[in-house]
Amino acid sequence: MSGVPRSEKPAGRFRRMLDRLSSSQEDLESEELREDAETAGCTRIGDCHDRQVVTVTGTLRTVTLRPRAGVPALEAELFDGSAALDVVWLGRRSIVGIEPGRKLIASGRVSMSRGRRVLFNPKYELRPLGRE
Repeated sequence: MSGVPRSEKPAGRFRRMLDRLSSSQEDLESEELREDAETAGCTRIGDCHDRQVVTVTGTLRTVTLRPRAGVPALEAELFDGSAALDVVWLGRRSIVGIEPGRKLIASGRVSMSRGRRVLFNPKYELRPLGRE
């Protein structure tokens, strides 16, 4: 036995394959989303702080119409494998292409609302469907 703990040893091909086989589907999807965010040069949602201007990417988990102060608001939960963020478009009942399972890139200023990260009326770019 060597004195180096398993977690500090470089992972070989067999070890990585074994780790993938023993991971849950949710873990694999989260890892893929984190890698996608890193490749796109976006900030991880888990690293976003209040009042910070960020560009984030991920997959929309839910999309709901929820009025805020009597004004229609389209809300979506964006998940990137590290954390979730609410994306809110005020005054909108629907937006073509904004649907659960869709990947997108969003830019704006993060705010905190009820302990959750929120982007209000962000600039956004839908990711091509073929890349999913």
